[in-house]
Amino acid sequence: MKFKKVLVGALAVLATVSLAACSNSKKSSSSSNEPKELNVEFVPSTQANKMEAKAKPLGTLLQKQLHIPVHVTVSTDYSGLVEAMASKKVDVGFMPPYSYILAHKKGIADVLLQAERYGYDEPSGKMNHTLMHKYRGMIVVKKGSKIKSWKDLKGKKIAIGDPSSSSGYVYPIAELYKKGLNVTKDCKLVNIKGDDQEVLSVLNGDVDAAFVFSDARNIAAKDDKKAMTDVVPIYFTQWIPNDTIAVRKDMPKKFRAKLSKAFMNIAKSKKGKQIIESIYNHYGYVKAKDSDFDGLRQYQKIVNKATSSNNN
Repeated sequence: MKFKKVLVGALAVLATVSLAACSNSKKSSSSSNEPKELNVEFVPSTQANKMEAKAKPLGTLLQKQLHIPVHVTVSTDYSGLVEAMASKKVDVGFMPPYSYILAHKKGIADVLLQAERYGYDEPSGKMNHTLMHKYRGMIVVKKGSKIKSWKDLKGKKIAIGDPSSSSGYVYPIAELYKKGLNVTKDCKLVNIKGDDQEVLSVLNGDVDAAFVFSDARNIAAKDDKKAMTDVVPIYFTQWIPNDTIAVRKDMPKKFRAKLSKAFMNIAKSKKGKQIIESIYNHYGYVKAKDSDFDGLRQYQKIVNKATSSNNN
């Protein structure tokens, strides 16, 4: 009888250990599993409603590659995307360079891929079909304007992008500050969403100049052809790393590789190329690393210095 009690007790302990092991195994397995669905978000380079219509088909192609539901949304601005990834509402973000470094610094995102775009011949703004991993910002004015160089911008009304936009804010402000012009203090800055809308605001005479990516006139010309001829560049920034596809910090490595391959496959297909071109003028994707964005980090320090001087 005594032996029987001992045996029953031993079996009970083994059962408990076995259940705990199974539970831990399930937790471990669950944490390493691929996502059951994917939430992808974009930030608007054109008006948000236009962006969403263009981005939805990419979600369909991605879904076919990954064999899981893919939901596509468009954020109202750059910071909104970073916040959505931080709260785990978004898994993959099409991030401009500065938004990425901000998200990475906060431990929210890692860079997965970098976009390839065709370069442009300047000042004509014509695409030259050379694939590049970098681009430039430019300052544009209306043809015939008295503003001939950056030196003439003091006191003028300037359209800018979101403060986290590399070409629409960080690079031009940092470079002009180094040259002696603090535009955050000495100019009237007007935030306008969408580089195409910034160009059109110059064309329509609503602002004196605009900070945009090179060459944003091409997308503005879809609304008004005069954007290519009646809006002219007066300044080009240094080279900026191209946009990123960034993923949440906790995304499993195995799934990152699968996702990276999926995006590259889409970019190589005829239909995929048409879609990514229509969204952001992307023509392909290459693998990227965090150190590719160190130059931008240095520029942001200069912008911080420029804006902080306004309070002195």
